[in-house]
Amino acid sequence: MTPARIGAALLLAAAALPAAAQPQVAGQLKAQQVCAVCHGPQGVSSAPDAPNLAGQPAMYLISQLRHYRSGERRHEVMNVIAKTLSDQDIEAVAAWYAAFRIEAVAPR
Repeated sequence: MTPARIGAALLLAAAALPAAAQPQVAGQLKAQQVCAVCHGPQGVSSAPDAPNLAGQPAMYLISQLRHYRSGERRHEVMNVIAKTLSDQDIEAVAAWYAAFRIEAVAPR
């Protein structure tokens, strides 16, 4: 299945979801477009210098993305990417990554 068809299927599925779940679906779509290359398709980083986003609190992600967008927080790549995100995009991406549940296992 092509990425375009996957996106279309997700959009159709989103229409049938409760309103509370819709930002997560929109966030998943946006994350696949702009975040997954460095932060992984499920928010577990594929790059050694990119943090994991899965399980981060939505409030934290919203704050940091807005700081990148405004230039208050500096990172060569993130400043460029965040400028393309609307407030709605930021909130949706944050909802997507915050929905993941991460388990920490203490070392032995």
